[in-house]
Amino acid sequence: MKLAVVVQRYGADLNGGAELHARYIAERLARHADVEVLTTCARDYITWRNELPAGTDSVNGLSVRRFKVSRERNPSDFGKLSEHVFGDLHSIADELKWLQAEGPTSPELIDYLLQDTNRYDYVIFFSYRYYHAYHGIRVIPQRAILVPTAERDPALGLAIFGPTFRSVRAVMYNSYEEQSLIHKVSGNQHVPGVVVGVGSEVPETASSERFRHRAGITGNFLLYVGRIDENKGCAEMFDYFQRYSSQVSNKLRLVLIGSPVMTIPKHPNIRHLGFVTEEEKYDAMAAATVLLMPSYFESLSMVTIEAWAMNLPVIVNGKCDVLRGQTIRANGGLYYESYDEFAESLHALETNLDLRLKLASDGRTYYESHYTWNVIEQKYMSMLGQLAATTPKKYGKTSDNQAGWFERRRRICRPAQDVVGKLPTGPVLNPVKNSRRTSASNNP
Repeated sequence: MKLAVVVQRYGADLNGGAELHARYIAERLARHADVEVLTTCARDYITWRNELPAGTDSVNGLSVRRFKVSRERNPSDFGKLSEHVFGDLHSIADELKWLQAEGPTSPELIDYLLQDTNRYDYVIFFSYRYYHAYHGIRVIPQRAILVPTAERDPALGLAIFGPTFRSVRAVMYNSYEEQSLIHKVSGNQHVPGVVVGVGSEVPETASSERFRHRAGITGNFLLYVGRIDENKGCAEMFDYFQRYSSQVSNKLRLVLIGSPVMTIPKHPNIRHLGFVTEEEKYDAMAAATVLLMPSYFESLSMVTIEAWAMNLPVIVNGKCDVLRGQTIRANGGLYYESYDEFAESLHALETNLDLRLKLASDGRTYYESHYTWNVIEQKYMSMLGQLAATTPKKYGKTSDNQAGWFERRRRICRPAQDVVGKLPTGPVLNPVKNSRRTSASNNP
């Protein structure tokens, strides 16, 4: 079987969520099929400028075909377009302008898919909101598999993406919450889908002692791993932690791993380690007391899964449906929706060793059942086998026709944030029931 994985940027040193997810899946599927990666020459997700050479490359033994980006992203123009389509009445033409501005815009990549639509048995696209996924799926809908990596953000409410979700052969969801959101916003229940996420493989050699020696850290500490960004809930995290340190307990440190795009407060109990190696990250998890995930929006938290694999309990932002749902289903941690709940949860985990051990053990069990690579690979290969045994006609229709020139400009679309704002909130607490309903709807 010949597969292509299509993603906005790709490299062994690119650790963005969707990009890392795509690399993991590509490398794992290469154990079962002939896999090639299609991507752009971009490295920087802000500008998408061409920094890597076009043509064929090799990353960790996989063939990677890179295509030039035709236009760099202008953050100011993109911001203005986002404000318009997210917050105002607008047209389909406005949404397509937004898609172009979002980038990375690479007509050469789309042309490559169009040149020989039978070149690959299936093409796996990451993520739904980018140029390459939207236009690539329109070119080969009957061979397209989508990994949406969708969050509860306004882009999900744009009218142009409904046909994307409805026309692919299959959707590989990151969580039950993501699946529910996409079903409700697009009506794509007829498309085969499975909640699969991404696997994790943690080292057996992780060392708490090695981390403490390198970092010079003693005692209990709260660990954050990821981009240090207001969009990741870090401003609230800093506020809550400083209040906790002054009002409840000053014995706990907050240790940060990741690159900052916001100012980190100067506080005696906050320690920023910057970008670290994978070995150092897992060593930190082995030494940590609790992992903190403050993000409001996630399609899947890879670091949370890694924490459970490392027998580490978590505290997550309960306003994020995905994080809250995962934590409840795993019984692998606690969640908060206010400072008082944050303080109560953190104090309980800081002072109650038995609680920490119980949550850590349950989280590890949940990881072993759902997120080992053997489980993930089986889900992908099962879906590929299902698709290979079924004609495309049984899986919905081909891609919706693009609106004509006049309709694209005259059709009025609701503000995207209003569309998303009307979608039901909350975690999916009965995924078995929901998955059974979905499975039934997939059989004509």
